[in-house]
Amino acid sequence: MVFALSGIRLPIVPTASVSNQSSSHGERKNVNFSRLVRKDSFTWKIFAGESSHTSDSSSMATATEKILVPECKADVSSSFTDSVETPEAVSEDSQIFQEVAGTPMEEDNGIRGEQYNVFSELISRAPLQVQEDDVKSEAKSRSIPPPGTGQRIYEIDPMLEGYRNHLDYRYGHYKKMRELIDINEGGLEAFSRGYEKFGFQRSSTGMTYREWAPGAKAAALIGDFNNWNPNADVMTQNEFGVWEIFLPNNADGSPPIPHGSRVKIRMDTPSGIKDSIPAWIKFSVQAPGEIPYDGIYYDPPEEEKYVFKHPQPKRPKSLRIYEAHVGMSSTEPVINTYSNFRDDVLPRIKRLGYNAVQIMAIQEHSYYASFGYHVTNFFAPSSRFGTPDDLKSLIDKAHELGLLVLMDIVHSHASNNVLDGLNKFDGTDSHYFHSGSRGYHWMWDSRLFNYGHWEVLRFLLSNARWWLEEYKFDGFRFDGVTSMMYTHHGLQVAFTGNYNEYFGLTTDVDAVVYLMLVNDLIHGLFPEAVAVGEDVSGMPTFCIPVQDGGVGFDYRLHMAIADKWIEVLQKKDEDWRMGDIVHTLTNKRWSEKCVAYAESHDQALVGDKTTAFWLMDKDMYDFMSLDRPSTTVIDRGIALHKMIRLITMGLGGEGYLNFMGNEFGHPEWIDFPRGDQHLPDGRVIPGNNDSYDKCRRRFDLGDAEYLRYHGLQEFDQAMQHLEEKYAFMTSGHQYISRKDEGDRTIVFERGDLVFVFNFHWNNSYSDYRIGCLKPGKYKVVLDSDDKIFGGFDRIDHRAEYFTNEMWYDDRPHSFLVYAPCRTVVVYALAED
Repeated sequence: MVFALSGIRLPIVPTASVSNQSSSHGERKNVNFSRLVRKDSFTWKIFAGESSHTSDSSSMATATEKILVPECKADVSSSFTDSVETPEAVSEDSQIFQEVAGTPMEEDNGIRGEQYNVFSELISRAPLQVQEDDVKSEAKSRSIPPPGTGQRIYEIDPMLEGYRNHLDYRYGHYKKMRELIDINEGGLEAFSRGYEKFGFQRSSTGMTYREWAPGAKAAALIGDFNNWNPNADVMTQNEFGVWEIFLPNNADGSPPIPHGSRVKIRMDTPSGIKDSIPAWIKFSVQAPGEIPYDGIYYDPPEEEKYVFKHPQPKRPKSLRIYEAHVGMSSTEPVINTYSNFRDDVLPRIKRLGYNAVQIMAIQEHSYYASFGYHVTNFFAPSSRFGTPDDLKSLIDKAHELGLLVLMDIVHSHASNNVLDGLNKFDGTDSHYFHSGSRGYHWMWDSRLFNYGHWEVLRFLLSNARWWLEEYKFDGFRFDGVTSMMYTHHGLQVAFTGNYNEYFGLTTDVDAVVYLMLVNDLIHGLFPEAVAVGEDVSGMPTFCIPVQDGGVGFDYRLHMAIADKWIEVLQKKDEDWRMGDIVHTLTNKRWSEKCVAYAESHDQALVGDKTTAFWLMDKDMYDFMSLDRPSTTVIDRGIALHKMIRLITMGLGGEGYLNFMGNEFGHPEWIDFPRGDQHLPDGRVIPGNNDSYDKCRRRFDLGDAEYLRYHGLQEFDQAMQHLEEKYAFMTSGHQYISRKDEGDRTIVFERGDLVFVFNFHWNNSYSDYRIGCLKPGKYKVVLDSDDKIFGGFDRIDHRAEYFTNEMWYDDRPHSFLVYAPCRTVVVYALAED
């Protein structure tokens, strides 16, 4: 499978199964990448030219940890006093390289905080040409409001008064960083445009390339354009650890590096000679048959660049998110493309009634089975699915359909891949990350950012802005925020809600301040953008605006709900507790909005089970056809699957999320293609023969009217349209009038709707009295027992329900209903 790029053809190939990456924060693959690089050159006919990978990558040694001055001004000095022996495989190249490049940098060449204003001035004088359209100019004219007082959090939550020292310190640190950025960089708006200074910058006379790599002793730009000659374009380093080179235009006026060229930076580091993909690269591709990726200089002619045609939708009042993965969105066992997703999946999402699509695995990741959570190239969209312009076309189509497009952004950690990513980029352990154990996530097998470092802040803030401005994403779902906010990363910690767990020495204040800064940036420059944070800890102030002293997210993912359903589904029906279910669904901080979900991609991974599979297991393979008799297992599973989703949507939060395929109870788990893994101790973890059979979504099952999956899908669509019409998720009125452990019923009001759930496995109730707030005539607006939803059609939708002037369940009015077993029926006041 290939996709077109101007003048060349880029292959989409399955990533090699050998990797040091992970499967969505789950199973880890520990492979030494340095052993996977071949010394001999390869011939790649698609991209003419000699390979950049001509030497064996040496193992990276740990350098002295970078130090941050108390004012959080960056100091990237490293002593590099330990001698690192260059491997024989690269010693010859190293000698030639050093002779050409000259004397290596001095031992102390870090960026001093007080010198940043000088650096900003120097780099602003460099020959840059930023070709901005009207949209970018308009974005730059917007300003980010100055910090507030940060004191309103104590009015919102008086319990925070006991932690004022910590919270005031946190807010003071945030204000100090804002002040330093204002003084040294001209403000957060300018600071967040690092992609206009670093990486490749075009001008009328040529091209400038800059890279921050203070640990490198020498550097050269190599690629197809200079036949991978490390002596041709040697870079110079300034006193701030930034390497730079200017390449003049060719004699005919054409750019020195053609669009589509492979590029890398070769550095002589304390760990030996190393070829790296530029940190700010906008596109990278894996050659057929090769393990490492190559950076691609992506700058198509103006007439070939995608031009957005449709305005971005306004932020909806209620957020209904369809979580999706482009690569595995095909019904066939292949890697799907941005174009196919645009044409086939987006209309499905719109038809189902969702108003936002959250796309996973956008940032380039060398290991496909990491689900996109081990990022190697932060500014590059995944080349597996197509070109950057293909992604823009997808987003524009979504906007045409009125769908917000949220990006699942990963700033919580990075791949430990040394060849393709940021890990030991300049040969040191502490470049973008903390050194030593603090910079390594032992469960995720990944590297952890040093959020207190100036250049790390520039990199990540610019990265967030890049996706919003260049690709017009409508917001983010920030992955792994719990891991960011605590030095223990939430591992082996049971959060009980005690405030001592949130504010103390285990809190990573630098990381929390980064989250405050990025939310400042998002909401200041893109007021309609949405910021959702994945936090399982329940951090107080998480969804309070930054100016009031909060972290600044719009929504928190209500992650405890999915865990509760897994716990409940492993019990017999007799052991389900209505009060326990309601408590989990409603256990959230007052005034902070949540996105609720019964299951996300986490539950769909191999090794886990989706709600449908927990309920019906192997019976799903044999008894889902309507022309065959059902079983008690199938009948129970279909009924409860509908009830679980609607009660989650009805009580769980102000937003709702569904992972693609779960709307119809997808029968299969997700298993990415992988080969056998040979561990150092001799054990072998079997793979799946690099199969894509389980790495897809069977939308055809949900569409097949002769299958019971279709009824589950129809019910999901009815749920979304019910919220669209009645806006119950965002209503200020919510009252739970009944949690009956004997009857197994839950009755609650939300907005103008009354929800009646009967979880009893056998008992149906006639003339069942339920309380309500408003008097009048009620009608059925959603019935899970409807035949079109795979039910038994026991409710008469023509019936009218009139209230009585009598108190019941602490409600001023009540009416009688029929509540069949294992059903949910929603009632609304009749408009007439």
